[in-house]
Amino acid sequence: MPLVRIDRNKGRTDVDVRAISDAVHFALVDELHIPASDRFQIVTQHDHGEIIAEDAGLGFQRDLEVVMINILTQAGRTEAEKQGLFARIAENLGRVGVAPQNVFIGYDENTPNDWSFGFGRSQYVTGELQTPAQRHLPEVGADAA
Repeated sequence: MPLVRIDRNKGRTDVDVRAISDAVHFALVDELHIPASDRFQIVTQHDHGEIIAEDAGLGFQRDLEVVMINILTQAGRTEAEKQGLFARIAENLGRVGVAPQNVFIGYDENTPNDWSFGFGRSQYVTGELQTPAQRHLPEVGADAA
Protein backbone atom coordinates (compact mmCIF):
# COMPACT_ATOMS: atom_id res chain seq x y z
CA MET A 1 0.00 0.00 0.00
CA PRO A 2 2.34 2.72 -1.19
CA LEU A 3 1.91 6.29 -0.04
CA VAL A 4 2.91 8.54 -2.94
CA ARG A 5 3.73 12.23 -2.80
CA ILE A 6 3.87 14.06 -6.12
CA ASP A 7 5.26 17.58 -6.16
CA ARG A 8 5.28 19.85 -9.17
CA ASN A 9 5.21 23.52 -10.06
CA LYS A 10 1.93 25.33 -10.60
CA GLY A 11 0.78 26.01 -14.12
CA ARG A 12 -0.97 22.86 -15.31
CA THR A 13 -4.69 22.32 -15.57
CA ASP A 14 -6.60 20.07 -13.17
CA VAL A 15 -6.89 17.54 -15.99
CA ASP A 16 -3.10 17.55 -16.46
CA VAL A 17 -2.52 17.14 -12.73
CA ARG A 18 -4.89 14.14 -12.66
CA ALA A 19 -3.11 12.65 -15.69
CA ILE A 20 0.22 12.87 -13.84
CA SER A 21 -1.34 11.28 -10.76
CA ASP A 22 -2.87 8.49 -12.86
CA ALA A 23 0.40 7.88 -14.71
CA VAL A 24 2.25 7.27 -11.45
CA HIS A 25 -0.53 5.14 -9.97
CA PHE A 26 -0.87 2.86 -12.99
CA ALA A 27 2.89 2.33 -13.06
CA LEU A 28 2.62 1.06 -9.46
CA VAL A 29 -0.29 -1.19 -10.41
CA ASP A 30 1.54 -2.60 -13.44
CA GLU A 31 5.00 -3.00 -11.95
CA LEU A 32 4.41 -3.73 -8.26
CA HIS A 33 1.10 -5.52 -8.83
CA ILE A 34 -0.82 -3.55 -6.21
CA PRO A 35 -4.63 -3.54 -6.44
CA ALA A 36 -5.96 -0.67 -8.56
CA SER A 37 -8.06 0.50 -5.61
CA ASP A 38 -4.96 0.68 -3.39
CA ARG A 39 -4.37 4.38 -4.03
CA PHE A 40 -2.93 6.82 -1.52
CA GLN A 41 -1.52 9.97 -3.14
CA ILE A 42 -0.78 13.51 -2.08
CA VAL A 43 -0.37 15.88 -5.03
CA THR A 44 1.06 19.29 -4.23
CA GLN A 45 1.62 22.17 -6.61
CA HIS A 46 4.22 24.77 -5.73
CA ASP A 47 4.95 28.35 -6.70
CA HIS A 48 7.95 28.78 -9.00
CA GLY A 49 11.15 28.68 -7.00
CA GLU A 50 9.81 26.36 -4.30
CA ILE A 51 11.14 23.24 -6.02
CA ILE A 52 14.87 23.16 -6.59
CA ALA A 53 16.05 20.23 -8.73
CA GLU A 54 19.52 20.87 -10.05
CA ASP A 55 21.87 18.61 -11.98
CA ALA A 56 23.09 15.64 -9.93
CA GLY A 57 26.23 15.38 -12.05
CA LEU A 58 24.57 13.61 -14.97
CA GLY A 59 24.97 16.50 -17.40
CA PHE A 60 21.40 17.54 -18.11
CA GLN A 61 19.09 20.32 -16.96
CA ARG A 62 15.56 20.11 -15.66
CA ASP A 63 13.05 22.86 -16.33
CA LEU A 64 10.00 24.20 -14.51
CA GLU A 65 7.98 21.11 -15.51
CA VAL A 66 9.92 18.90 -13.08
CA VAL A 67 7.84 16.30 -11.23
CA MET A 68 9.28 15.03 -7.95
CA ILE A 69 7.83 11.75 -6.70
CA ASN A 70 8.36 10.11 -3.32
CA ILE A 71 7.10 6.55 -2.86
CA LEU A 72 6.84 5.12 0.66
CA THR A 73 6.12 1.40 0.69
CA GLN A 74 6.93 -1.84 2.45
CA ALA A 75 10.32 -3.41 1.97
CA GLY A 76 10.70 -6.51 -0.13
CA ARG A 77 10.78 -5.48 -3.79
CA THR A 78 13.77 -6.54 -5.85
CA GLU A 79 16.12 -4.11 -7.55
CA ALA A 80 14.70 -5.27 -10.89
CA GLU A 81 11.16 -4.46 -9.73
CA LYS A 82 12.25 -1.00 -8.60
CA GLN A 83 14.09 -0.32 -11.85
CA GLY A 84 11.03 -1.48 -13.80
CA LEU A 85 8.85 0.85 -11.74
CA PHE A 86 11.12 3.84 -12.36
CA ALA A 87 11.15 3.17 -16.10
CA ARG A 88 7.37 2.70 -16.24
CA ILE A 89 6.75 5.93 -14.32
CA ALA A 90 8.97 7.87 -16.74
CA GLU A 91 7.28 6.18 -19.72
CA ASN A 92 3.76 6.89 -18.42
CA LEU A 93 4.63 10.49 -17.58
CA GLY A 94 6.13 10.95 -21.04
CA ARG A 95 2.71 10.11 -22.48
CA VAL A 96 1.20 13.05 -20.57
CA GLY A 97 3.88 15.55 -21.53
CA VAL A 98 6.53 15.24 -18.83
CA ALA A 99 10.03 14.98 -20.32
CA PRO A 100 12.12 12.11 -18.89
CA GLN A 101 14.78 14.46 -17.49
CA ASN A 102 12.02 16.11 -15.44
CA VAL A 103 11.09 12.90 -13.59
CA PHE A 104 12.75 12.62 -10.18
CA ILE A 105 11.85 9.65 -7.93
CA GLY A 106 12.73 8.85 -4.33
CA TYR A 107 11.79 5.38 -3.09
CA ASP A 108 11.61 4.69 0.65
CA GLU A 109 10.86 1.37 2.35
CA ASN A 110 9.60 0.45 5.79
CA THR A 111 7.91 -2.50 7.54
CA PRO A 112 4.26 -3.53 8.10
CA ASN A 113 4.57 -2.27 11.69
CA ASP A 114 4.97 1.29 10.36
CA TRP A 115 1.41 1.68 8.99
CA SER A 116 -1.96 2.65 10.44
CA PHE A 117 -4.92 2.98 8.09
CA GLY A 118 -7.21 4.45 10.72
CA PHE A 119 -8.68 4.01 14.17
CA GLY A 120 -5.25 4.29 15.81
CA ARG A 121 -4.37 0.67 15.03
CA SER A 122 -1.66 -0.95 12.95
CA GLN A 123 -3.92 -3.19 10.87
CA TYR A 124 -1.03 -5.34 9.63
CA VAL A 125 -0.03 -6.04 13.23
CA THR A 126 -3.59 -6.72 14.42
CA GLY A 127 -4.27 -8.99 11.42
CA GLU A 128 -7.07 -6.83 10.02
CA LEU A 129 -5.05 -6.56 6.80
CA GLN A 130 -2.70 -8.99 5.14
CA THR A 131 0.68 -7.64 4.16
CA PRO A 132 1.43 -7.61 0.43
CA ALA A 133 3.82 -10.54 1.01
CA GLN A 134 1.06 -12.56 2.70
CA ARG A 135 -1.33 -11.92 -0.18
CA HIS A 136 1.10 -13.63 -2.58
CA LEU A 137 1.73 -16.76 -0.51
CA PRO A 138 0.23 -19.97 -1.93
CA GLU A 139 -2.69 -21.38 0.04
CA VAL A 140 -1.93 -24.39 2.23
CA GLY A 141 -2.72 -27.51 0.24
CA ALA A 142 -3.16 -25.52 -2.98
CA ASP A 143 -0.77 -27.76 -4.89
CA ALA A 144 -2.24 -31.00 -3.57
CA ALA A 145 -4.51 -32.14 -6.34
